[in-house]
This record gives sequence, structure tokens and C-alpha cells, in this order.
Amino acid sequence: MKISFFRIWSLVLFITLTVSCSKEDDTTQEEEQYLEEKIMLNVSYGSHPQQVYDLYLPAGRSSQTTKIMMIIHGGGWTEGDKNDMNTVVNAIRDSHPQYAVVNVNYILATLEQPAFPNQFLDIKTIIQKLTSEKEEHQIKPEFGLIGASAGGHIALMYDYVYDSGNQVKFVANIVGPTDFTDPFFTDQPGMELVLMLLTDIDAYPPGVNLFEALSPAYQVSASSSPTCSFMGISDPLVPVSNGHTLHQKLLDKGIHSVLRTYEGGHADNWSQTDVLDMHLTISDFAQMYLP
Repeated sequence: MKISFFRIWSLVLFITLTVSCSKEDDTTQEEEQYLEEKIMLNVSYGSHPQQVYDLYLPAGRSSQTTKIMMIIHGGGWTEGDKNDMNTVVNAIRDSHPQYAVVNVNYILATLEQPAFPNQFLDIKTIIQKLTSEKEEHQIKPEFGLIGASAGGHIALMYDYVYDSGNQVKFVANIVGPTDFTDPFFTDQPGMELVLMLLTDIDAYPPGVNLFEALSPAYQVSASSSPTCSFMGISDPLVPVSNGHTLHQKLLDKGIHSVLRTYEGGHADNWSQTDVLDMHLTISDFAQMYLP
């Protein structure tokens, strides 16, 4: 994802700052003002040096009302860093100051440390840690997950497969792959080998079909969270058909799903109008499912 995209998102989020802030209850803010804003960087949640997150706690927070937006970076499961999402994090904090924000790293995949299911389990560990610290931080451990590219895939898989406690209330998937059975992927030479190298085979049943097991569209159930997806029509990495497939699977299960498709590629070359539309859609989901 390109820096220009983040800058546009930052701009359009800032435009909505006044509207979002005006909805705050002045009395509640005055009563809880004794809790000042707090920023905790590179908080460890495991023994690996990449198992860290940044936590942004808003002023006036409360364990009864302060819910959490989790941001998950992309990078093809093997690259990327939470710092890539800092502009997005800051923009969300500006326009939606009532939420806590956690910007996460996960262990990047290597031949010795496969991505799947380890990266999904990293998200689980973070959620468990924040849940155990809810009184200390004065947060309510209900989450909205916002993932970009590989981070979108991780967010979807975590919610659809691992969120047994229903702590995730909605997922926003920005150009994340949802269906590896799509010919766009299966027709690529060596794709089966790529999935095998990214996967700890011992963590899955013998003979598992990885194309299906690692596809969020094949993991949709009646307990999946409401989902909004944003895809580029000319995306060279993730086909727009992936968005349509997931959207239909969710609708078939009676899950609220919104799909937005924009001119442009892998979240680059999107117009400012489209990025604003994406922000407003995510804001609508937050208001409905993470009020």
C-alpha cells in the first residue's frame, strides 16, 4: 500500500473530526477526565522480538465504554511492520477519539516459522492479553479489526475461525485475499507450494485442502462478524472477484456484509472520494457494532 493512500485517508478522517467529537457526552467526559491519554509503544506479548504492539489509550476512558480498534498491517505475511500503519492509526485517533487503538505486529513468516496458523494465533494472544488487562487499562475488550492486504486476510481468518468468545464485533478488510480457490490464484504456477511453505502442516488435519482451509470465504459461518470489504477493480495481487465471493458467502449466512469496489489497484490510485467512502463505511460499522 502506498504512502499516498495513507495521506489521503488521514485527510478525509481529519475532515470528520468535528462530527465525531460532537457526539461525545460532555458530562461523561468531565467525570472521567482524571484518566489522561496514555501511549504505550512496543508492548511485548510474547518471547519473539516481533511480538509487540502499540497501544493508544484515550483520555476519559472507562472499562464500561472504551472499546478497541485493532489495526493489522500487510506485507504478504513475510514483510511489513506496524509502523507502516502509523498514519492510519493517527487519523483514526483524531477522528474517533472515544476508541482505544492497538496497532499490532505479528511474527513474519519464514521457512522455520510459517505464517499459518501462527499469525492468527498472535492476534488471539493479543486479544487475550488486553482482555486480562481490561481493568488496568480501563478498556472494554470488544474489538473492531481493520486489516490491510495480508492483514485483512489475518483479520478475517481470526474472526471466522478463532474468535470463540465473540469479542470481535466487525471486520474491515482492505484488499485482503478471501478465496485462494479462485482461478486467479490456482492458475499461478507454484501456488500450492507457496501455501505449503506458508503453512505449518502439522497444525492442520492430514490431507487438508489448504486452498480452502486458508480462505476466509470457506470459513464463513452464522457466527461470523459483520464485514465490510474494499477491493480495487484493477488489483494485480488480489482479484476483485474475491470480494464478491466473500460478500455472497456472508449474505448466504445472514451476515451483514458491505462490499465496495473502486477504480485502481491494490489500495493505490484510489480517488480521494473513494477513500472517504471507505472511511465512512468503516465508521458506520463501528457505530453499529462497536458503539
